[in-house]
Amino acid sequence: MAGAGRVLVVDDDDVIRQLITVNLELEGFDVVPAVDGQDALDKVKDANVQVVTLDVMMPRLDGWETASRLRDDPETAHIKVVLLSARAQEADLQRGEKIGVDAYLTKPFDPDELIDTVRRLMSAANAEPA
Repeated sequence: MAGAGRVLVVDDDDVIRQLITVNLELEGFDVVPAVDGQDALDKVKDANVQVVTLDVMMPRLDGWETASRLRDDPETAHIKVVLLSARAQEADLQRGEKIGVDAYLTKPFDPDELIDTVRRLMSAANAEPA
């Protein structure tokens, strides 16, 4: 399944970032790691990714602000965004919806659910005209 697509994995926790990376790579995705939101924004344009998995609680630039900036930039607005958070109150879900994120997974998440979500968004991204 080579060439399943490229994913930017953003998490300040090394263990979680590695877990997500390994799970996605086993499914044939190319993974570009980022340690926080600012790192993600620095890398996203050169990385040519279709999907971003984004931790919400991070230093420097959190997932909310990172997702907003991705949406506000015409060069990155098309990228599919999955927010990952230990917080899943209704207000958080609504905030994600308002920003325009494509999916919201609650930590601890099931790796299979994450893979299914990324695969679904990747298919949607690839189906859209560039």
